[in-house]
Amino acid sequence: MENKQKWSLTITPKDKLLAFDWRELWRYRDMFVLFVDRNFRTAYKQTVLGPLWFIITPVLSVIVYVTVFGGIANIPTDGVPPILFYLLGISVWGYFASCVSATSNSFVTNADIFGKVYFPRIIMPLVAVTTNLLSLAIQLAIFAVFYIYYAATGTELVIRWQIVLFPLLILLLALMAVGFGMIFSSLTTKYRDLQIMLNKIIALWVYVTPVIYPLSMVTNPKLHLAMSLNPVTPVMEAVKYALLGQGQFSWLWLGYSVGFTFILLLCGLMLFNKVQKSFMDTV
Repeated sequence: MENKQKWSLTITPKDKLLAFDWRELWRYRDMFVLFVDRNFRTAYKQTVLGPLWFIITPVLSVIVYVTVFGGIANIPTDGVPPILFYLLGISVWGYFASCVSATSNSFVTNADIFGKVYFPRIIMPLVAVTTNLLSLAIQLAIFAVFYIYYAATGTELVIRWQIVLFPLLILLLALMAVGFGMIFSSLTTKYRDLQIMLNKIIALWVYVTPVIYPLSMVTNPKLHLAMSLNPVTPVMEAVKYALLGQGQFSWLWLGYSVGFTFILLLCGLMLFNKVQKSFMDTV
């Protein structure tokens, strides 16, 4: 009589494009933590300054921005000390840009791991946004130090009640980055040129987002509307309004960003589920 071995777990491709098993993701939480720890430790491995680069990079960027855009170009900062204005913008925008870049490379950079062991593939985009969250926390700590200094020296600064929304605003940026990242990571398994194109898009994207200048200086109605349609703009403006007291806070435009992110995540998840069945054959 033939003995048939019964398997305790059978791994099969997801048939539904929107299929997602949250319980499976929770079962692999230990692996998620290990990947986050690995990424953070290896970010500046074998460098002399190590984690200090998390501090040096934004500080150098602020110096350049203050010198070029504030000193030479005389771009206004709505009465906010330029260091605070640029440091907050660079930190928040840098988090979003880093998350998009990291998640868009999820399939290609982790192909070796995917080919050896099974775990929910969506863990890797989530690892990317979590790892970058640690660097964002360090940069925000630097911002807090400068904020306290300016407040102690008599500079009038306003923190509005919308600061309670700050974690939700960062979460919104993270989800938006995951959506973009899943779409590009799915497409770059076959079309590697898209990764190069994405890097160029991110480099130009910052100039159509109120990071180095306030949205209030855009007086042309059509251009103002076009920039507001950038889904990152309402979030950036809300962050500056909450922490610096300047900017434009709008529930309507934030609702637009939330709706855009929701649709983006659905599209990204469908494409991600479709490609992950066979990406090892094309990566």
